[in-house]
Amino acid sequence: MRLVHQASPWRSLFHVNGTLNTSALNAPLHHLFSKLFSELPSPDASLAEAYAWQLPLVETLVHYDLPAWRISQIISDHNASLYRQAVAQSLDEMQAQGWGAPPVDYCVLLLGSAARFESLLGPDQDNALIIDDYPDHRHVEVDGYFQALGERFTQRLDEAGIPLCHGHVMARWPMWRKRLSEWHAQLEIWSADRQVKRVQQTNILLDFAPVAGNPALAEQLGKSIASLLPKASLFMDEMAALLDELPVALDRFGRLASSPGLDAPHEQAINLKHQGLLPLISATRLSCLRYGLRDIATHERLISLSHTTDALTSSESELLVAAFERLQQRLLDQQRYNKARGQAADGWIDLRRLREDERLLLKFDLQQIKAFVQGVKNA
Repeated sequence: MRLVHQASPWRSLFHVNGTLNTSALNAPLHHLFSKLFSELPSPDASLAEAYAWQLPLVETLVHYDLPAWRISQIISDHNASLYRQAVAQSLDEMQAQGWGAPPVDYCVLLLGSAARFESLLGPDQDNALIIDDYPDHRHVEVDGYFQALGERFTQRLDEAGIPLCHGHVMARWPMWRKRLSEWHAQLEIWSADRQVKRVQQTNILLDFAPVAGNPALAEQLGKSIASLLPKASLFMDEMAALLDELPVALDRFGRLASSPGLDAPHEQAINLKHQGLLPLISATRLSCLRYGLRDIATHERLISLSHTTDALTSSESELLVAAFERLQQRLLDQQRYNKARGQAADGWIDLRRLREDERLLLKFDLQQIKAFVQGVKNA
């Protein structure tokens, strides 16, 4: 059963006499923001209240006919704002408890879809922390401070509704909290050979964006990545081989099919995140790394690959961008459907909800992605 579509507020853009009716156009957003601020009882509850408000925000943006890839950027902007608030509140708390100001410069990083500004509903936390270099004799003092900061802001986000990462990819853990020079040394270790685990950890780090603190530290990390990884041939070979771990949701005859072992909720379910978006995102990331491109968002990466390299033609880039946008739309539509029924906003879509033309277009998009991934793997 499909959700009833509401009339777009854009149809109220003009008065009968032809003048602009901006108040009617702004009414849905004005109502949403008024409701938010009227319901915030105290600063202590603001993170949880603001995160709970995200779903009504998404529904309002859908009412404005925004495509999913634009909505995902706004969701990501909102989540980044929650991160900044969580860090600021944690620093204030530490100051009040006698910890003082940060002992050295730092930068909190968003990782994964949050860093690419491609978040949809129901993300967990993926973050890291760069600490400016300091002498070893200050390690207990300085790292102890940032460990406390990492524990506090990730706990605040968890309590607000953005859960802790089950894989422990968070600044509260030493693996993801290091001095700038240590990050450089870590990248040297990870890229020295073709061990699967090291490539997987590096892949997590490659999509990053500064969210709090000094962004110059993030810029330095980007330079380290650009100087080290493209030259690490064995590492790059393993990164390409790992694309086989992300099969596209097609069988050997090119038909839509869920891969075995993914714990599908029913026979007509496809994990569009793991079997569509992630193969495209991973292949695009690898291709950009080979060419030394510093873009992070998948949109920008695909466009850069056609404008500044010979990896993609303009038409190939346009096809993949369109496929990426449609996959995000399919997934967001399913997540909204699930949320309306009290279900989880995960990576699965239900093929039974798609019309025949939608199935055909999904199959076409996945075929383009599969061909692109194979081309990147064999390059």
